[in-house]
Amino acid sequence: MSEQSVPTLFEWAGGMPAFERLTTIFYDRVGSDAELAPVFRNMTPEHAHYVALFIAEVFGGPPAYTSARGGHHTMVSQHLGRRLTAAQRRRWVDLLVDCADEAGLPGDPEFRSAFVGYLEWGSRLAFLNSQADGNPSKLDQPVPKWGWGETGGPYVA
Repeated sequence: MSEQSVPTLFEWAGGMPAFERLTTIFYDRVGSDAELAPVFRNMTPEHAHYVALFIAEVFGGPPAYTSARGGHHTMVSQHLGRRLTAAQRRRWVDLLVDCADEAGLPGDPEFRSAFVGYLEWGSRLAFLNSQADGNPSKLDQPVPKWGWGETGGPYVA
């Protein structure tokens, strides 16, 4: 198989409908989740859609989040000063992985490894940036790009 015929993680997952399903299922659950409900208490009705756009862009989809919201800077800014706990970070990852199953995202080891790898990396970056002493010095970075065996880069909180 030539490298040109290898689908992006976005394509492999099922495109934008897959990420919309994922975030819809996830954000339908956070309101009743003891650990996460306080974090998302004041989210806007568009929140799930914006997160779907962001994750899709990370996995090789169109730059719709960057076009609509301004890119990585906007996503990082959403976490500043929120003082997320380690338990909230971990619960966010666990619940999103559970929702990926329900949303029908691919279960093959290669896709799931990339998916979980990004969730771990991104949630740890969000956790660090959310702390009172967080120093988001890399706000000017582009949206990270994840691929088959490739990570989004050496971002440092």
